[in-house]
Amino acid sequence: MTPELTALALAGLLQATQYLLFAIPANRDLGMGYTSSARDRPPSRQLSRFAGRMQRAMNNHFEGLILFTLAVTVVTLGGQSSPVTQGAAWVFLAARLLYVPAYALGWRPWRSVIWGIGFFATLTMIVASLI
Repeated sequence: MTPELTALALAGLLQATQYLLFAIPANRDLGMGYTSSARDRPPSRQLSRFAGRMQRAMNNHFEGLILFTLAVTVVTLGGQSSPVTQGAAWVFLAARLLYVPAYALGWRPWRSVIWGIGFFATLTMIVASLI
């Protein structure tokens, strides 16, 4: 398996972890009755600040994972793996790992800086695959 695919697999595990970091407090905040329902109506209680932040961080990772998956696919299927794409894949994963506590703890402006590092690492992979 290429380093880029390994980073993608680990990013998938990070997504699952983020889901748990959101789901557990959300169940506590909203109650199992609501979270196990069809959610045809808004919840009668709000998420805690932490659960809300974990939900937004999880959703952000879903969004970032789409572009990263595209980058890994292009690099892998195009046979363009290189030290640059490999390093960028690991930078993306490290940035996404740091993004979770940055969002949870409200690190401003560092949360956005960390997000930008991951985003540009992904773009680096795409551009490198075209060269």
